[in-house]
Amino acid sequence: MILQNKNAIIYGAGGSLGGAVAKALASAGAKVFLTGRNLSSVKKVADEVLASGGSAEADQVDALNEKEINSHIDGVLHKAGTIDIMFNAIGVEVVQSIPLVTMKADDFTRPITIAMQTHFLTATAAGKVMMKQGSGVILSLTATPGGIGYPFTGGFAPACCAIECFSRNLASELGVYGVRVVNIRSGGSPDSKVFKEAIDSNPKEMEPIIRKMKEDTMLKKLPLMADITNVAVFLSSDLAGMITGVTVDVTGGTTAGLNYRVTSMP
Repeated sequence: MILQNKNAIIYGAGGSLGGAVAKALASAGAKVFLTGRNLSSVKKVADEVLASGGSAEADQVDALNEKEINSHIDGVLHKAGTIDIMFNAIGVEVVQSIPLVTMKADDFTRPITIAMQTHFLTATAAGKVMMKQGSGVILSLTATPGGIGYPFTGGFAPACCAIECFSRNLASELGVYGVRVVNIRSGGSPDSKVFKEAIDSNPKEMEPIIRKMKEDTMLKKLPLMADITNVAVFLSSDLAGMITGVTVDVTGGTTAGLNYRVTSMP
């Protein structure tokens, strides 16, 4: 187990991807401290980790509230002694699929404000602890609009870009203390809750959307949640000990070229 004796805090652990990362870190040996605003959904994930033989605790924490974040971190330190991994996967309130020129300012700025507030508060709180330890890994998650112009994504695209920039800058400041900061850029996982709900409720509308998203990738397929969790486990481990200050692209190549123009030869 490559994360044996590691302690990890996950914010937004009640969500599909946050929960999946929590389970993967636990399977790799880490003790996971799961948080979210909805304790019941977080506890469900913790129970699943425990049932599979892992170690987990669930707490209700608002990842936009500095006092709650600091109080929870103090509690984890008291119980575990170290904070080795921190991953923030809370959702942001996004309005998409309409042109920027017709969007309300509040709808545009909301995801940017939420993303920056939660990532600043959680990452700097964990960073202070990790600086004293001389070690630690801080992870974040963005999506395809962080790396390429993507129309009709509203404030989500600049929020992704801001998270990636913040991750780089924090890495440049914390590296001297032995702390690594890495962002993961996903291409959208069709097996995640948000996609599955959309597919189940509007299968005819979603079919061409998913097909087009696959065509935009170099590999002609979208990353599943397992692809994201595998990268998260790797980046959290000593195997990635020299990786920091970058965004690891797990979009299947979407952000690197006009891939919809390429098809396989018969």
